[in-house]
Amino acid sequence: MSVLMTLQLKGDAAKLEQLSQERPSFFPDVTTKAKGLGLISHRFWATDAEILVVDEWETEEGFQAFFAGTPEVGEAMAAAGVTEQPVPTFWRPVAVSGQG
Repeated sequence: MSVLMTLQLKGDAAKLEQLSQERPSFFPDVTTKAKGLGLISHRFWATDAEILVVDEWETEEGFQAFFAGTPEVGEAMAAAGVTEQPVPTFWRPVAVSGQG
């Protein structure tokens, strides 16, 4: 069963968008690597001062392998001005009837 991973960061999403514009293959290349380790879906969300990463992974271990073994993650966080070590939160599905 898959897991949802959330990662809340203090940073500037506009700088992530700038990185994406300046290096158009950066995020697609990182996503391709992540999919090889079990990424199912990935999205960035933001407020004026925070970035929220919401991923679905086949396993928590797949995310951990990606996060530890992909230097581009650190590069993207540095570009966004993230200075604190992020702590991922993993969520499991809850089996209740009537969900859509």
